[in-house]
Amino acid sequence: LGWAMQVAAFVFIQRKWEDDKSHFEKMLDYFCDIREPLQLLIFPEGTDLTANTKARSNEFAEKNGLQKYEYVLHPRTTGFTFVVERLREGDNLDAIHDITVAYPQNIPQTEKHLLNGNFPKEIHFHVQRYPIETVPTSKEELQLWCRKRWEEKEERLRHFYEGGKSFSTAGQSVIPPCKSELRVFAVKCISLLYWTVFPLGMLTLLYLYSFARWYFAAMIIFFVVQQKIFGGLELIELACHRYFKKQQKFHDTKMKNN
Repeated sequence: LGWAMQVAAFVFIQRKWEDDKSHFEKMLDYFCDIREPLQLLIFPEGTDLTANTKARSNEFAEKNGLQKYEYVLHPRTTGFTFVVERLREGDNLDAIHDITVAYPQNIPQTEKHLLNGNFPKEIHFHVQRYPIETVPTSKEELQLWCRKRWEEKEERLRHFYEGGKSFSTAGQSVIPPCKSELRVFAVKCISLLYWTVFPLGMLTLLYLYSFARWYFAAMIIFFVVQQKIFGGLELIELACHRYFKKQQKFHDTKMKNN
């Protein structure tokens, strides 16, 4: 599962910090080593808002003397603080973008809703950028900072759903000039056209040409086997990076001694 995500080096977790910490550490260090522009999307709540998860969140709030939330779940700060600290140490974090999403009409929760045509008619985004220089450095202050953002999310969503179903426009709003309504409409049309033509084209190739069927079969076998043996393509990529980095370090040491 998630083969495309493996190719893109997504960070897969088990939701158990004892198991996830080492993997997080290796992947984040890898991202810092390769010095490629990185966008890491994380959900500190760890899951979506349902009756069961809300009850657990309220239980956590009661146990820790925190406010009970109606529109959000309490964030899990351990993973968040670790990610921020690790990327900061690797000089690979320039800002944190706090994104709040709201649905003024219907809120689809599962794939079943989408299959039934229950798509959201509108999606509203509130984005707040925090330069890394403004974010606390100590672990305790960083945890409090994260919880404070969730308090703000709760109030923001409360005003949204109990008010005019729109976010406040207070503050600085910088919208790139390329984001015109015409451009957005054109991108939507091109995307719709592509995702209509591409699957049909692939099915046609599979039907007409045996080499396409052999290629698809080979790729499926490759991804299934590597998943069973190595645990995922991103782990192979990580292992190769660590190996070549070790070899380079050994070579540099040898040259220095000579």
